[in-house]
Amino acid sequence: MTNRSVYFYPQLFGGLVWILVASSNVPVPLLQGWVMFVSITSFILSSTYLIFLVTGLADRIITDWNVLDVTYHFMALLFYFAAFVLEAATTAANGGAHIKILPNSTETVMCIAYPRGNIFTVMDDRQYSVNVAATVFAFVVTLCYGCSMVMGFKRWMS
Repeated sequence: MTNRSVYFYPQLFGGLVWILVASSNVPVPLLQGWVMFVSITSFILSSTYLIFLVTGLADRIITDWNVLDVTYHFMALLFYFAAFVLEAATTAANGGAHIKILPNSTETVMCIAYPRGNIFTVMDDRQYSVNVAATVFAFVVTLCYGCSMVMGFKRWMS
């Protein structure tokens, strides 16, 4: 019916986005809450869809799986693109803020460049690095869902 390995990659990378955003302590809950919602929901729906295909339950259910496949991947592509943009905005909103511990001191200094936008976050180096990785993987997941949608559309038209 379909190439089942194509469903594994968005699920794997989507799980990484979920884990990375959660491990960053969600510095901007308003933006990253949507990223978490999309990554968890897509992970659960993709897992369910993969289980249907692997166990053969999809062959027992009478429906047009090609239409369902293209529709699901289109919706996942839209949601993950929005999640990617929001995660990128969160990462970019760090705005050059650096938290540094002064040498030979217990004092901490925060250097802030003038913020360029409406969103401003202060992240330490670890949070910033984790958010950069989450942004990259959210983009990879968006590409995976886009490729899956195109392949599903080709299957549907053939």
